[in-house]
Amino acid sequence: MQMTKHGILGSLFAIAVHGGNAIGGELQVFTSDQAGFNTHSIWYDDGQEVTVVDTQFTPAHAESLLAEIRRQTKSPVTRVIVTHPNPDKFNALSVFHQAGAESIASVRTAAAMPGVDAYKRYFWVKIAKAFTDETYPKLEPVKTTYSGNKVITLRSGETITLFELPQPGVSSNQTVVRIDKSGDLIVGDLIHARNHAWLEGGIVDGKPVPSLAGWKSDLQELLKLGQGKAYGGRGAFLPVPKAVAQQTAYLDKADAIVGAYIRRLGDKAPELVDPAKQGAHHAAIQAEFVKAFPDYAMPDLIGYSIYGLVQQKLGN
Repeated sequence: MQMTKHGILGSLFAIAVHGGNAIGGELQVFTSDQAGFNTHSIWYDDGQEVTVVDTQFTPAHAESLLAEIRRQTKSPVTRVIVTHPNPDKFNALSVFHQAGAESIASVRTAAAMPGVDAYKRYFWVKIAKAFTDETYPKLEPVKTTYSGNKVITLRSGETITLFELPQPGVSSNQTVVRIDKSGDLIVGDLIHARNHAWLEGGIVDGKPVPSLAGWKSDLQELLKLGQGKAYGGRGAFLPVPKAVAQQTAYLDKADAIVGAYIRRLGDKAPELVDPAKQGAHHAAIQAEFVKAFPDYAMPDLIGYSIYGLVQQKLGN
């Protein structure tokens, strides 16, 4: 059969779109609205099935994610991977389970989820009063767990590899998903390129436990895992070395800003844990972050999350 020039181009396009061995599948991004914290869920279509990374904060956001996937591909969603135990990564597992998808997380992430759910549920229902016990998303357990590394062979024959990082990062436990064909890394909130970070820390035994040292150590691990782009939970997508350098510099500056603020308070430092006074201090710290990073998006993340880093530095 004779192949025309148009036919050759069409075949190459089909390989690119449908995950042929020459090029690989397609990596796509869904971003929630502000109510879902502008959270990215990354999804990979190998031409025969779709793998989603992180579920979104509510079932409604997850339904929007699945609707977007269905508009773009006929490939079924077969699995969802949870990168770390924060609610916008696991709260909507029920939607994926109802759709017949497998769910995967590390043993440690799966074990941490109930405690994180209880902590966050209390905040959103009792403190923020944005939900009731009935309307806050119900926690569902992960179906499949792993420890260390896990290689997943897709229907196309491509592979993706899950790496459990050795240190706590943005949370108490962290999985990185590598698209083996391209070397792209999907890292959850470990990276917020050109976007302010969530500095609360992982929730351990009902308390926030930030670890900037662990976070920076995990960032260095990324340099060993892939040289494609780093797809973080919020913000832009940058080549892995650039993303690592930017996030590391941000964490160093965050450490310096909070430490200097506490030192300036001197004897008034206990106001940082006084419910009647801490809000003004958190706002002032947020303003300093904005001054240091004037082009970064979502500064409100600092005001909401900085208490974790502050409490750590105060020894509380």
